[in-house]
Parts: sequence; structure tokens; C-alpha cells
Amino acid sequence: MANEKSQETRDTQETYDCDALVVGSGCAGLSAAVTAGHHGLKVLVVEKEPRFGGTTARSGGWLWIPGTSLAKAWGIEENPDQARTYLRHEAGNSFDSARVNAFLTEGPKAVDFFTTRTAVRFDMPLTFPDYHAEAPGGTQGGRSMVTRPFDAHELGDALKNLGSPLPELTVFGMMLGSGKEIVHFMRATRSITSAAYVAKRLSKHAIDVMRNGRGMTLTNGNALAGRLAKSAFDLKIPLWLNSPVRELIVENGVVRGAIIVREGRTIRVNARRGIVLACGGFPHDVARRQKMFPHAPTGMEHYSPGPTGNTGDGLRLAESAGGRVEDSLPNAAAWVPVSVTTRKDGSKGVMPHFIDRAKPGVIAVMRDGQRFANEGNSYHDFVQEMIKAAQPGEEIAAYLVCDHDTLRKYGLGCVPPRPMPLGHHLKTGYLKRGTTLSELAAQAGIDARAFEATVAEFNTLAAEGRDPAFGKGSRAYNRYQGDALHGPNPCIAPIQHGPFYAIKMVIGDLGTYAGIRTDANARALDADGQPIEGLYAAGNDMASIMGGNYPGAGITLGPALTFGYIAGKHIAGAAA
Repeated sequence: MANEKSQETRDTQETYDCDALVVGSGCAGLSAAVTAGHHGLKVLVVEKEPRFGGTTARSGGWLWIPGTSLAKAWGIEENPDQARTYLRHEAGNSFDSARVNAFLTEGPKAVDFFTTRTAVRFDMPLTFPDYHAEAPGGTQGGRSMVTRPFDAHELGDALKNLGSPLPELTVFGMMLGSGKEIVHFMRATRSITSAAYVAKRLSKHAIDVMRNGRGMTLTNGNALAGRLAKSAFDLKIPLWLNSPVRELIVENGVVRGAIIVREGRTIRVNARRGIVLACGGFPHDVARRQKMFPHAPTGMEHYSPGPTGNTGDGLRLAESAGGRVEDSLPNAAAWVPVSVTTRKDGSKGVMPHFIDRAKPGVIAVMRDGQRFANEGNSYHDFVQEMIKAAQPGEEIAAYLVCDHDTLRKYGLGCVPPRPMPLGHHLKTGYLKRGTTLSELAAQAGIDARAFEATVAEFNTLAAEGRDPAFGKGSRAYNRYQGDALHGPNPCIAPIQHGPFYAIKMVIGDLGTYAGIRTDANARALDADGQPIEGLYAAGNDMASIMGGNYPGAGITLGPALTFGYIAGKHIAGAAA
């Protein structure tokens, strides 16, 4: 409930006055803070975790925003109606015209603002297909961009407070840049150019570790969090860590501030113009997962690689002020298949399976030994097929399968390609191995007879690059994530030379979709659909504009940056 303390108690409480209070320090929160600060407002950012960056800091750092100047630099001139058509197709009955229009109008402006007036920079590949590029309005490129690598020295002493990347997505603790850099590492044993690139990159990382105790080239989401934080620090915006919000202060229906707990003190923060909730959604809120994730009947059958501090604080705060959480989306989160690994220190890690599924020589089966989906499709689509294929009452799990040559060529999940060793993953049971297919099936708990038949059927036409059962490699996104050097189909190769391997995959997420209902200005809405004065939401705290679908790379961070920008401008009174 909102604060009901007496005026006398409030008067004696420690206070802090600002124009805008931002709760959360990921992309959405820092976007709002930097925008508001640039417009001359006094801004405070509070973060309940000991480090800043949130989910952004461990993400891929990709943003999906159509119609940007980066696309135009490639000669891609896109009519907004094309992207609108695509989003209408993707969102279906959950299409929100007003917010989509705001996103398409303000997104390119946000990119120009951040790339010309702050430390934020992006790079856009000429080709990165939408996940459903063949759908109405879909494209082969010009919408997805990635954060440019960032020199960690720029953060100075604040670097020690930056959230770490996901360990499962690093090599020797080194972050790999999405796209071309990963390709070089995967081809290091097959290409002199790639081998030279990898040697240079590893040498630089080793020198940085010797000199600074860590790598100093930030990539992906770590670079985005670092660049946004640098931009906030340049504006002298304070960022309080270890400072959770206990409650909102609501007076006469207007959100006036919040009660913050910091360093053992309770502080009343008066926010004259508004509060932005950007707490990262609810991937680790077991109760809300139980309510909104059909595959998690107890709330525990879900494995999120997101920060454990993302426990739905923003949603609960909004509800306490009269806000409503969108509960009608067909998917409450952005699904991704993950595998649970045991790290060398004994702790558990969650590995998202982004690109390995599309590689030639890799298929996925359920416990019944049957394939069930095009393995090269997007992670969100793949998980939905997992759910459909699961037997009632059984754990929803699939097994990613390949032979020895494929494993050593591309790696699989946490298992790296040659020349890196496999022993640790075999010892922990993360990687299952069998001399024959039937032996592998016994190790993994898969129906052996059906599994052998499935592989035999797949192999029949695999040498020709054909997959009539599920069409792996038939879509632009499949081929983009496959191996361009392999033919005739970059996603298809036989599974034939033992030993054979399998990794168990379960369901995780890349962020939650079911967030706070907002209008086109990112203002939280009440039960009647009216804006709650003084309260905004952005990022994964805001209900997704994607309608429960996953149209392309960066559809969480693109809207996060855009609606953070929109919220910051609106609070500053600079909205159109």
C-alpha cells in the first residue's frame, strides 16, 4: 500500500529532493535518467543490487529499432508502415497501435540523441534478418543494431560496480562481441584469418587481466550498460546502489516520491515531476511465475539467466499506486531454451541456447526420441514448440544432439569447440556421451528405438541439405545462424560419426513481457485506463509492445531505450 504515515513523521524523516527518480539501472532506467538529465532536470537513480546494469549488463546488447540513421547509412530507407505491418502481424490481437506508433516515431530519434549527445554508440550489420523475415513487413536487415565495444577505462572507479556478463557467455572471463567476433572464435581452427584474430584478442585480454585484474574491452550488453552509465555520470547524475524502494508515496492520487532504504537509513525521496519504474520485470518472482507461466505450475520449473534481483518490485510498486499488470498476452515472457550447468566452483549456471541449434549436424528431440521443431528457428518459437510437444504431467525438456565431429567443430551449449577440453562437462553430467545412439539414449533417458529411427530418417536426406520434416535452413534467420561455409544447406549435416552427445534443455527467459500497462508516453495506467500522475514504467517493467511474440534481435532493449527516452522527455515537459 502507499505510504500512510502522518505529516509529522514525514517531516522528521531524512529527505532527498529531485525532479525525477528512476528505479533501476538497466537500459530503460539509464535511458530515462540521461534523457531527463540532458533536459536540465535533477535526477536520482536508485538500484537495489550492489552493482548497476541489471539485465542489460548480461545481455547480448542488441536493439531492434526500425528506420534509424544507421539503416539509412546502408541505403535502407524504410517506410514506417512496413515495420508497423510487421508488428501488427507479430502482435496479433495484442497489437497496441498508439504505443507502436510512439515506438516507430521516437525510436530513431532516441538513437540519434544517444549517438550524438552521449557516450552511447551502435553498429548495424547490413544483414541481420528479422526472426520472421518472410512474414508481411519483415526484412533481411536494417532493424537490429549492436552496441559498439567500450573501453572500460572510461568508467574509472565506477567500473568495479558494473554488473558482470553471464559467465556462460564468456571465454576465459572475456566477453565476446556478438556477430563477427563469435564467428572468428568458431572458425579459429579452420581459418588463418580467424586464428590470427583470436590470438590477438586473447593476448589483449591477458594483458588487461595482468594490468587491471580483468578484461577492459566491454562488449554486448556490458558495453551498453557501461556507455549509458558513463553518459549519466557525465551529467553528474547520482546512482545509489544497495538502495531498494520500500514503497511509493501517493498523495491525492499523485505519485510524489518513494521511501528508499540506503545504508541502514530510511530516506524519503521527493520526486517533483515523476518516478520511472525500470526494475527488470519479474523473472525471479516465483509467485508471479506460478500465476503467469503455464509451464511452471509451482513457479519453480523455470530457469532464468537474468539477475536474481529481478523479482517484480516495479510491478508491485505500480499496483500499490493503482496500476495494472497486463495479463492477457499469449506469452508472459520472451522464452529461450536453456541448459543448467555446473561451474568449476560448484555453483549452477544457466546457458541460453541462441545459435548452436541452427548449426549443421545438430537436432533436438524430446524424451520420446522424436524431433518436434525446426531447430534453427528463434529461441522464443522453439520453446513454444517444446511446450506443445511435451507429454502432460512430464517435465518440459528437450535434448540437443550431435556427433563428435559437429561438437568439436562448433561446440554445443557451454561446451566449447576444439581445442578446448570436454572433461569438466562430461564429469558433471552436463554433456551426455554414448559410443552409439542407443547408448547415448540410455545415458540421457531418451527412447532409444524411436531416437535411432529419428536420426536415420534425418540422415536420409541430410547429405543433400534437405529437411522435409521441419524445413531447417528454409528461413532467412535459420541460415543466418547456420554455417555459411557449409553447403548445400548451412543448417543441415548428417549425424553419423560417434561418439554421440546430448545436452538437456529446459525453459528460461530473456525478460518478461507481462508488465505494467502504460500509454504512449510510458505513463502507468490505472484500472480505468487513465494515466497515474507522476508514475512511469519502461523496459521489462512495462508491458511489451510485441504482443507476446519475438519479432527480431533486440526487441527488449530497443523499446527499453526508446520508452526510457520517451519517459525522460515527458517528465521534462519536452514531449511533442
